[in-house]
Amino acid sequence: MSGHSKWATTKHKKAVVDARRGKMFAKLIKNIEVAARMGGGDPGGNPTLYDAIQKAKKSSVPNDNIDRAVKRGSGAEAGGADYTTIMYEGYGPAGVAMLIECLTDNKNRAAMEVRTAMTRNGGSLADPGSVSFLFNRKGVVIVPQQQEGKTVSEDDVLEAALDAGAEDVNDLGESFEVVSEATDLVAVRTALQAAGIDYDSAEAEFVPDMQVQLDKDNAAKLFRLIEALEDSDDVQNVFANFDVSDEVMAELDA
Repeated sequence: MSGHSKWATTKHKKAVVDARRGKMFAKLIKNIEVAARMGGGDPGGNPTLYDAIQKAKKSSVPNDNIDRAVKRGSGAEAGGADYTTIMYEGYGPAGVAMLIECLTDNKNRAAMEVRTAMTRNGGSLADPGSVSFLFNRKGVVIVPQQQEGKTVSEDDVLEAALDAGAEDVNDLGESFEVVSEATDLVAVRTALQAAGIDYDSAEAEFVPDMQVQLDKDNAAKLFRLIEALEDSDDVQNVFANFDVSDEVMAELDA
């Protein structure tokens, strides 16, 4: 997971650029709306909604937008769309396995946009089940190492989260990735908060069992493919079983 998370962390920094902010905001708002529809509009009784709201706030989504999304999803305000989750499977450069998670109100549009992004950027779609067996659903919490005048250590994170169900803590450089069973995600996030440790995101994700190590050329190709997929409003998440060394990431950043 570390390679994917390093890329996601880098991407998150770049997402503050205004050109991409609108798309990111739209996807975060959609997550809030769906979470409110599925579990009700009270974040205190709906952990999925709570985490969706926290992620939106940390990405600077205006509070008014968040409040309206909760109301639309819970039915307190008209205008909510009927979203469906679809998972596409495929392969990227160097045989990297990919899961493409869509949240859409138009299945035909989502299918066309995913297929177009894949074929134009060196990827190919695969039959259902041919890729998904390489991934497990896990809870993933990203914890920044620098927090309001203090530095959080790996030991701090382990001490806070281990008893709550954390299985692994990976050092991503500027943050830690805390991995647990998906069912323990809320407990791990709550334990970190209780210990005074803030987090950037807490989500259920698909974590690969094995990773494909990528060189600079294949990493660049894969990142272009992921960006093309995420340019679609219907694509919420892209999961892939790759790893990229710090040296290669530094070359790509340069």
